[in-house]
Amino acid sequence: MAYPDPNFLPGRRYILSGALAAVALPAQAGVKPELVKGAVARFVPAKTPKPLPDLEFQDADDKPLRFADFRGKALLINFWATWCVPCVKEMPSLDRLQAALPRDKFLVLPLSIDSASRSKVAPFYKERKLAHLGIYFDKGRKAMQGLDVSLLPTSLLIDPEGRELGRLEGDADWDMPEGVALMKAAIARQG
Repeated sequence: MAYPDPNFLPGRRYILSGALAAVALPAQAGVKPELVKGAVARFVPAKTPKPLPDLEFQDADDKPLRFADFRGKALLINFWATWCVPCVKEMPSLDRLQAALPRDKFLVLPLSIDSASRSKVAPFYKERKLAHLGIYFDKGRKAMQGLDVSLLPTSLLIDPEGRELGRLEGDADWDMPEGVALMKAAIARQG
């Protein structure tokens, strides 16, 4: 027979498309379960990475910024306040995490919801020797509300393409090997 059986070709297409889907799945999948352990065991991976809304917040000089301004870097967005005991506890580990990873590929973005006590944030950093973290504010808690965050501290892990990979409610020892491995996996999601 000069031509293949017409019923054979569609079957091959299904097999090929199934194989392509299997290859594409890891690129679309979120955080590998084996990375969620130890210091970051309470991290809840997103079922599928979801685009981060482009919400506004401010830097220490009241300059407006947007999450899109950090596209191309993995982010750990951390909502916190100076009056929140678990937040205060985890800030040094976030500072050490930032120091351990390249700033051009990864950024801890601590968004303070302090409003009346806003003037306390810079002295808080100085007193605790937080030298590697920037100072950012979520005025009116708009980013917090836009990201459906209701508990402090809460940290969201964002890949370089601006998609939420998951979140952890409560404090964590982010600079432990498990936390660093989780951040490196997010950084590696380039492209």
